[in-house]
Amino acid sequence: MSDPRIDRTPPDQSVPENLEDLALRDDYALNPAYVEWVIDAADRDDTERLRELLDALHPADVADLMGVLSADYREALLPVINPAELADILSELDTSIREEMLEDVSSDILARALGELDSDDAADVLDDLDEDRRGAVLAAMSDVDRAAIETSLGYKDETAGRIMQREVMAAPQFWTVGQTLDHVRSAADDMPDLFFDVYVVDPSYHPVGAAPLSALLKARLDATLDQVMEPVTDIGVEMDQEEVAYIFQKYHLISAPVTDESGRLVGQITVDDIVHVIGEESEEDILALAGVSDAGRDATALEVARSRFGWLAINILTALLASSVIALFQGEIVKLVSLAVLMPIVASMGGNAGTQTLAVAVRSLATRELNAVNATRIIAREVMVGGMNGIVFALIMAGVAYVWFHQPMLSLVIGLAMVVNLLAAAMAGILVPLTLNRLGYDPAVSSSVFVTTVTDVVGFFTFLGLAALILL
Repeated sequence: MSDPRIDRTPPDQSVPENLEDLALRDDYALNPAYVEWVIDAADRDDTERLRELLDALHPADVADLMGVLSADYREALLPVINPAELADILSELDTSIREEMLEDVSSDILARALGELDSDDAADVLDDLDEDRRGAVLAAMSDVDRAAIETSLGYKDETAGRIMQREVMAAPQFWTVGQTLDHVRSAADDMPDLFFDVYVVDPSYHPVGAAPLSALLKARLDATLDQVMEPVTDIGVEMDQEEVAYIFQKYHLISAPVTDESGRLVGQITVDDIVHVIGEESEEDILALAGVSDAGRDATALEVARSRFGWLAINILTALLASSVIALFQGEIVKLVSLAVLMPIVASMGGNAGTQTLAVAVRSLATRELNAVNATRIIAREVMVGGMNGIVFALIMAGVAYVWFHQPMLSLVIGLAMVVNLLAAAMAGILVPLTLNRLGYDPAVSSSVFVTTVTDVVGFFTFLGLAALILL
């Protein structure tokens, strides 16, 4: 086996003792020499060496390693990983690679591996399986684990119910701190792997407060939980995960209880889940602004091309619209060739200015910094910015045009066109995402093509139209 994506150099056959230090670079990326040792051990079917190399890595780093290696090498490494480690690695893998690896794991081993995960992570992995395989894995799991995962899978994707873990520590208000701590110690096997708060519940199992573990450790043992608890921000089980992330950011939460339609406690969301959500949503917005989707690290050129075709097809239609505007003035362009030289500058400046405003607007909408309360003020500010930049660059381009062609009126035309198009870019950059957001569409997905169309059409029409009126 050989991986064409990695530059092969003869590896040093002696693996150093301090593997943990040498496996990663200072920026926490995998060291190329370490990857070479893994490839060499796999080529020689040296299972003991592979296990030694993998044991030096955190599960997240093993997931990165799987992303670097080809499918053949991933298949060679899979039998070396024990089920407990496999669980954590699967939860860290890119979806496309995880789907491929799951095909090579037996249902019994996968069931044991998922039993080591919290219910939310286990449900996320199982969601990648087809219905028959998912049923086989669930059948191999314990009744408790199976019930928790099936409940999680029952909620809609990208909602609080899907990212919550059902394992939660709750206690009644009348319990003392001493009773609570004793319960945590005695029932350790049933406790969540990671939790920060003990949720205080009323007789109907509605959360009425949260007692942070730090507060419990500092409080008197005879103090009751209602004396120690703090106000709680509960999350509805159907709430969108992006809304949950916003609440965590706004109120600086470490964890929060999740409640069902009747207000009963059904699970918790912790900050590690939210960090993952924020990363996912940010990546999705960045890709959407460029009109592309994540085809995966192992995607073929054909798959990547297909994923980008849609928006390119839309862009060619808008480009034809802009070209039709130019066609209206082809007679004027023939008479004054300098128009053909200068008109792309106006459109290009407008496109860049519109993209700047659009990026800020989309991010502000995502973080709720831009809303109905301040929309008018933000729109006015962006228009002022567009006007000021338009004037500055109008003076610059007027000077350039005069030096270039020695035609004062041509300098006036491009200066006026620059001001108009940068104003149009600013207005489109802010109004298009606001409008799409108001209509219920994702502004990150749809805005860029509209903004570019506006700046191209307005730029060409303004410049060529003014030239026809003033110069010809």
